[in-house]
Amino acid sequence: MRSSVSVRSRSSMAAGGLAVLLLATGAVGCGGNDDGAKSSSKGDSVKAPAMEPAAAVAAAAKNADDIKSFRYRMSGSIPGEGRLKGEAAMSVEPPAMSMKMTAAGKGTDGPVEIRLVDKAMYIGGNPEMAKEMEGKSWLKLDMSAAGADGGLNADQLGAGEAGKNPASDSTFLSGAKDIKEIGTETVDGVKTTHYQGTVTLDDLRAKIKAEDKNLRERHEQSLEQYETMGVDEMTMDMWIDGESHTKQFRMRGEAKKGPLDMLITFIDYNQPVKVTAPPAKDTTDLSEMMKGVEQG
Repeated sequence: MRSSVSVRSRSSMAAGGLAVLLLATGAVGCGGNDDGAKSSSKGDSVKAPAMEPAAAVAAAAKNADDIKSFRYRMSGSIPGEGRLKGEAAMSVEPPAMSMKMTAAGKGTDGPVEIRLVDKAMYIGGNPEMAKEMEGKSWLKLDMSAAGADGGLNADQLGAGEAGKNPASDSTFLSGAKDIKEIGTETVDGVKTTHYQGTVTLDDLRAKIKAEDKNLRERHEQSLEQYETMGVDEMTMDMWIDGESHTKQFRMRGEAKKGPLDMLITFIDYNQPVKVTAPPAKDTTDLSEMMKGVEQG
């Protein structure tokens, strides 16, 4: 019984970390190709025609809808959760992801890894978790069975965000009334133009009223996340390359539980993303484990 309760505590810790990471990725944007072709963010970009700041941001935001897969690294802080850093690869269609995250002060001795493969989520890859599960280092959650009998459900684990295109939220910067060009900067060898603006949640609510139903619903979910964090105004930065693709994105805000300050740098996009499930011998089914805890 002690072992089961301890494992539940460990799994809840990992789930919390996942939710934090997915919350962060769901609030950032990147660019895609207008024709959906494979693309990479490596190398110098072709110089784009000069545009007014608002037009440049709007063009990059429009391209975001074409993103189907991407790899990126992230670092920063989230109110109430503290500092974190990580790397991820994600495919929007079909849904798949692989994330490695380290959260400061969360009691782990290394990064937590999350994989989403064929409607199953795996959390683990951490030696500390293996100590609590008889040497097995991965927890598996069958997404179709999540939430049964009062156990952890997919939304609590943040899986609802996994199939979402996080690039769509980059359109929020286009809702700023004070977009300005900061200057030209090179990010990972890519020449970019840096833009900045400030938006409030009220500004964003007014903006999304004119959007189509599906896009409006996705953006409303993002606004609810910001409200939960206690952030009502954000300074947003976007580094756009010469092909109107976002290379880097930053968002900053203040809340009672601490600062929001996340920096996302995209490595590539619209490249194949292959995620494999951990070996079955190293995996414990989380849904079955939770049932045992509740019955105990």
